[in-house]
Amino acid sequence: MRSSPISHPLSATGKLTHFRHISRSAQPIFTIETARFFRELARNNHKPWMDANRERYKSCVVEPFRALLDRLAPFARKLNPRFETSGRVGKNFSRINRDVRFARDKSPYRPQMYLFFSEEAAHGAQVYVSLSAEAVTCGFRIYASASGKASPLAQIARPRALQNMKWIEHQQRRLAKEYQSYWYSSVKGEWKKHRGWPVKPENWKRLQGWIVRRKLAPAAAARSTFHRDIAQIHRDVYPLYLFTTSSAWKP
Repeated sequence: MRSSPISHPLSATGKLTHFRHISRSAQPIFTIETARFFRELARNNHKPWMDANRERYKSCVVEPFRALLDRLAPFARKLNPRFETSGRVGKNFSRINRDVRFARDKSPYRPQMYLFFSEEAAHGAQVYVSLSAEAVTCGFRIYASASGKASPLAQIARPRALQNMKWIEHQQRRLAKEYQSYWYSSVKGEWKKHRGWPVKPENWKRLQGWIVRRKLAPAAAARSTFHRDIAQIHRDVYPLYLFTTSSAWKP
């Protein structure tokens, strides 16, 4: 299903136009306690431990993530007025509980949390930020969604990529110094990870997921500028989101 044309903050050349800086006077949102919580959860990944640390989870993870959403939401709405910013789990936040019904790993919790922005119609595509004990990662990702052949990856991203490989090569030159890129294919029902940029037609014919991200140290989350750093990364990768989801995209 194609998304309808909307107004995006793009210049006539397709480059993102200027945004006002988000407040420089804000206090840090996260502390080292967030990384410590995820580290201890990874070592004690069972319900009794989580039950005993439920209030700590709320104060170290839930509340800071909601504060981060509050600071990023105005920027996200300027980037794309159709971005979801309601703060609901599954709409802006990942679930800490894992669905273990069909998973080999039966640990009940994820020792990390995602905050993401997406449109309702852009199933499987997001700009995001993730915190874990080991790292902060932030960028763009798109996956084949449950809608299958009707997903943006199948209907928009794949045919557009096959016709615009030079545009993808340009994005590689623009971002590769600071951003990692990798993609997934499916081999006999198992996902296979491929490092690098999908710059060949045969890549896109098999592609089931694509991630372009920047990886930061956990300490980055404790900076007072963290929300502005994340906003800048989202601005950098947003052209990839448009390219893979929007019928309004132009080369």
